[in-house]
Amino acid sequence: MSDDQGSPEQEGTGTNRRRALMLGAVGASAVLSIRPALAATQASILTCEIPVPDAGHAGSAIAADGTLVPSGTAGSFAPPGRPLKGEDVRKALANGGQIPGVDYERSRAYTNYIRRLQSGTSGFTCFASLQMPRG
Repeated sequence: MSDDQGSPEQEGTGTNRRRALMLGAVGASAVLSIRPALAATQASILTCEIPVPDAGHAGSAIAADGTLVPSGTAGSFAPPGRPLKGEDVRKALANGGQIPGVDYERSRAYTNYIRRLQSGTSGFTCFASLQMPRG
């Protein structure tokens, strides 16, 4: 005598297989949606900018240790004329390189300033994204 539904053991196996296939499909779609997001993140890292100093401290100079000091303070550096590009900062932070267009000491003061950025400060989100590991 044949049973169209199958035994309970066989039915459980079929359910488990369907569930595994559904989970695999969900995982694959998650990978497909995450990859474009990561690519967009990579692109935004290349184009994000960090003002040195932030607009709230315009007119300040940057000391060698990255702190803000009054303009004209001995040993300090005038801010760059434009925000720094995220990719330039990433390279300077990663291997001790220099920010393009500035001498070593000035570059070091700017990167020290950037390392001190706090949440809520203009440029912090860009700096935080530079710190994220890449896959």
